[in-house]
Amino acid sequence: MNNTIIVIPAYNEEQTIGELIERSKKYTDICVVNDGSKDNTANIVNSYSKVVQIIHQRNTHIPQTIRDGMQYANENNYDYVITMDAGLSHSPEELTHFLEHPDCDLLIGYREKKISVPWYRNLLSKIGSLCINIVIRPIFSNLPYRQYKDITSGYRRYSKKAIELLLNRKMLSRSFDFHSEAFMLIYRNELTIEEIPITYVYTNSSLSYKVLLDSVSMLLNMLISRRK
Repeated sequence: MNNTIIVIPAYNEEQTIGELIERSKKYTDICVVNDGSKDNTANIVNSYSKVVQIIHQRNTHIPQTIRDGMQYANENNYDYVITMDAGLSHSPEELTHFLEHPDCDLLIGYREKKISVPWYRNLLSKIGSLCINIVIRPIFSNLPYRQYKDITSGYRRYSKKAIELLLNRKMLSRSFDFHSEAFMLIYRNELTIEEIPITYVYTNSSLSYKVLLDSVSMLLNMLISRRK
């Protein structure tokens, strides 16, 4: 699939960002959104002349980094954005599955094969997807019902239509709840959503009480609002 760019949010990723770029650059264009890193991330990314780097002066977290990458993609007429983790949790070699998949507005990589993932992370992901599946349709909605396997996965492909939708909405997410909110907006606007299996390698944890509270808050927002 032509005219696709990978958007990689990065915060203090000097240990992995070079390898990630090396393994990904043969597939398609790359944009790294450096979210206020204090280590050598910026210099490593700068050593790749064909890799775009957007630098935040302070850490803003996932929602702003992805939206800034999407804004760059939109301004430069890319048709698709693929988002992936900077810490090598997502396999660059599986980019081909996203690039070759037929057109849809949101393509989610569900974590079918998991490596070294703690039991509690597995449990939280399953509970999260189960709850979102329940509350995603507003009460008395005519939207079609469908069960999705892994709504919180961050290895995704967004279409131009989905990108424009997310850029034109005021989003409430503050951390990893961005993935749930983006899914909700795309689903409630009746854009097409599909899933493909991926391999997920547990490398580090960004899990915190704040992240959990953000997720619960977003879940409650989905439950009580008809926002779209």
